[in-house]
Amino acid sequence: MAARRKAPRRRARRSFNISAIEAGTALSLAQSTGFATSVQQALGGDLSGAINNMSTTVLNNKSKIIGTLGASAIAKVAAKSFSSGTVAKLGPIRVKL
Repeated sequence: MAARRKAPRRRARRSFNISAIEAGTALSLAQSTGFATSVQQALGGDLSGAINNMSTTVLNNKSKIIGTLGASAIAKVAAKSFSSGTVAKLGPIRVKL
């Protein structure tokens, strides 16, 4: 009698993709909105101060925020024309457009 084969086990993917355009947009927006300081303030217990701080920063930087969003939209449209969207690969991380 023949030995039974074991069922193949599924393995998790060893790499993951990061969209360079989306990551850059997110980092720029986080900086333009004062997100880090607002989160620190909220975690310290001053929720109303954190919201006020973020709204003031957004109003002061709204032209920069609109420019960032416009540039990322143009970059995403332009990136669709590339055949291979991979910009860089470092170990398990791939930076794609």
